Amino acid sequence: MSQFKISTRLAGLLTALCLLVLLVGGAGLFGMGQSNAGLKSVYDDRVVPLKQIKVVADMYAVNVVDAAHKVRDGAMTPAQGLQSVVDARKSIDTNWKAYLATQLVAEEVQLVERFKPLQAKADAATDALVGHFKSGDVAALTRFAAKEMYPAIDPLQEVLGQLMQVQLDYAKAEYDGAAASFQTIRALALSAVVLGILLAVLMGGAMIRQISRALGNAVQITDSVAQGDLTVPIHARGKDEIAQLLGGLTTMRDNLAHVVSGVRGNAQGVASASAEIASGNNDLSIRTEQQASALQETAASMEELSSTVKQNADNARQANQLAMSASTVAGQGGDVVAEVVTTMKGINDSSKKIADIISVIDGIAFQTNILALNAAVEAARAGEQGRGFAVVAGEVRNLAQRSAEAAKEIKSLITASVERVEQGTQLVDKAGTTMTEVVGAIRRVTDIMGEISAASSEQSTGVSQVGEAVTQMDQVTQQNAALVEEMAAAAGSLSHQAQALVGAVAVFKLSADQARASQPGGLSGVGAAAPSTAPAAARANTPAGGTPSKKTALAVRSGPAGPVKKAASAPAAAAKTAQPVAAGAEDEWESF
Repeated sequence: MSQFKISTRLAGLLTALCLLVLLVGGAGLFGMGQSNAGLKSVYDDRVVPLKQIKVVADMYAVNVVDAAHKVRDGAMTPAQGLQSVVDARKSIDTNWKAYLATQLVAEEVQLVERFKPLQAKADAATDALVGHFKSGDVAALTRFAAKEMYPAIDPLQEVLGQLMQVQLDYAKAEYDGAAASFQTIRALALSAVVLGILLAVLMGGAMIRQISRALGNAVQITDSVAQGDLTVPIHARGKDEIAQLLGGLTTMRDNLAHVVSGVRGNAQGVASASAEIASGNNDLSIRTEQQASALQETAASMEELSSTVKQNADNARQANQLAMSASTVAGQGGDVVAEVVTTMKGINDSSKKIADIISVIDGIAFQTNILALNAAVEAARAGEQGRGFAVVAGEVRNLAQRSAEAAKEIKSLITASVERVEQGTQLVDKAGTTMTEVVGAIRRVTDIMGEISAASSEQSTGVSQVGEAVTQMDQVTQQNAALVEEMAAAAGSLSHQAQALVGAVAVFKLSADQARASQPGGLSGVGAAAPSTAPAAARANTPAGGTPSKKTALAVRSGPAGPVKKAASAPAAAAKTAQPVAAGAEDEWESF
């Protein structure tokens, strides 16, 4: 069974139990259906007909015979007796027809055939009884009841009794059949349940034994590995989950053995490398202190430079504001000059219009002079009668001549004024052009001053950021100095932890092949040799003045820094990170 997965086996067992449950449930439902059908048949074919037959018998016995007795004894009036018989006949007719509409068996058919002639005699006797009720003759009713009514109704009651017994007999037979069917279905259901329980117990027991045995073996293997025995054999058979678990345990054991072998081989290398790291950290501490003092001086210089740049930026900002103010004033002057140009042009136009008006006045004076001359000529022709008119014409002529002379003088003045206005307009146009150029130049100066101010602000910001960076570098360098001292202490602690690690891995038991694989040292040789080159390289690259070069500082820092941070969690990483120290002393960064 181990060739099948546990999930497959459990699914098969669950499927079998589900099928069994479905079988038992189906049988139960079938049995309930049969029982329900039997009960319905008993009710429809036996109970209801039994009630109908009982009603017919009671109608003959109570409503007919008993009504006759009560009328005879005076307990009921003939009219009441008559009504009781009418009601009985209606009820008998309804219930008997309903009974005949049901499914009748052979015995019932025979009894119904016997009942028909007896019912005819009973109906005839009932008709006679109705006649006695209507006549009201009690003595005749008494004789009729004793001689004719009882012989007609008693045989009828006997047949009805037999019909009721037939219903009871068939109801009993149907009950017995239903009980037998129930016993059969119950036996089948119990058999199926017992078979299912037996199947579940057998299959479940087999699965439980196999799973328990396999899990017990896995527990023993994990206990052996937990105690340090990595040579425990593991045999995985089959394809189920237990076999997959044992396969995983095999992989875990092999990987753990490989890890323990590597740790055991490299623990000693970590111990020797930690001693070299401590020596390198001492040299690094001295160089870090020297670098911190140099950074402090750089920070002070950067602060002075930052203050100077900020002052320049403030001066440039003020000059930019003054240039903007001058640009604004120049723009306003340009606007005023443009208005003056417009005004001068209006004055020039007005002067030209005045000159035109003076020309008109001069023309009017000339025409008036001619008219006055014509009037004088006409007055002279008139003689004495035209002398007064000649005097007036002479005066008008004099006025016209003076008006013409005044118009000529005004015209000459207006013409000179127009010439001067045109000259002034030209000068104002030149002044406007010059002012526009001045405004443009001032705006260019303003833009240049704005760019200078922005550049000064950016330069101030950049110098401030550089100063902050130098200050942070100074702080980081001082922190590095403290960390180097801690790294020296951590290197000593790492050596002790490496020795403890060697003792810890000695608990594990390895096979002969695994033990031989750990003998060459793996990384231990590299871990022991590489760190020794770091201090030597650092000392070789130290200048005569005692200040270490940047390459040396990085080389020393990049070598031992790694193992210190990971000493507690990953001792093997110390030997790996120690290897590139010597090469790092020959290259890497040129600026801090």
